Amino acid sequence: MPRRLLKKLLPAAASVRTHRHLRLFGGRLQDGNLWHLNRRSVSGATAVGLFSAFIPIPFQMLLAAALAVFFRVNLPLSVVLVWITNPLTIVPILWVAYRIGAWLLGAPIDAMPADSTLEWITSRLSQLWGPMLTGLLVMATVSSAVGFIVVRLVWRWQVAAYKRLRLAQRELKQKVLMKNRKLLDKQGDQESKQKTNGR
Repeated sequence: MPRRLLKKLLPAAASVRTHRHLRLFGGRLQDGNLWHLNRRSVSGATAVGLFSAFIPIPFQMLLAAALAVFFRVNLPLSVVLVWITNPLTIVPILWVAYRIGAWLLGAPIDAMPADSTLEWITSRLSQLWGPMLTGLLVMATVSSAVGFIVVRLVWRWQVAAYKRLRLAQRELKQKVLMKNRKLLDKQGDQESKQKTNGR
C-alpha cells in the first residue's frame, strides 16, 4: 500500500515537530491528522505542497506547513513537495509560467535565450512579472487539483488491488485446505479398509 512507501520516504514526526522554524505553530503540531498517512491526509498534503511550490514567495516551506496545519493534512509530505521548485528546476518553471501567463493575458511572448539563467529572468522582471505571476498561480492551482485527484485515484486503486490480492490468497488457502482434507480423508479410508481386510 502507498502508506508503507511514504513511511519510508518521509521524515519522522519527531524530527519535524522539533524543527526550529515550526515552533511558531506550538501545540497545533500535536494534532494527529498532521502525521497520519491515509487517503484524505496524503491527497490533501499533495494539494497543499504542490500549490505552495509554485507560489513565488520566500519560505515556501512555512507556507506549506501553515496550510497543512490549517487543513489538517500530512505536514511532512506538504513540506517535502515544496522542493519541486529548487535551484535546478526554477528557471524552466519560471519560463513555462511566463509563457502560460503571457498566453492567458494575450501579451507578446519573448524568446528565451539558450543560455538563460535566473539572472536573465530577474534582469527582465519588470516586463515578465505580470505574465509570470499569472502563470505561476495557474500552475499552482492546476497542479494542486491534479495532484489531489491523482493521489486519491491511485490510493483507491492500490487499496482495491490489495483487497483483491488478499481475497485471492484466502481462496488459495481454502483450496489447499480442502485438498489436504480430501487427502487425509482418502488416507483414512484406505487405513480403515486395510484394518478391515486384516481382520
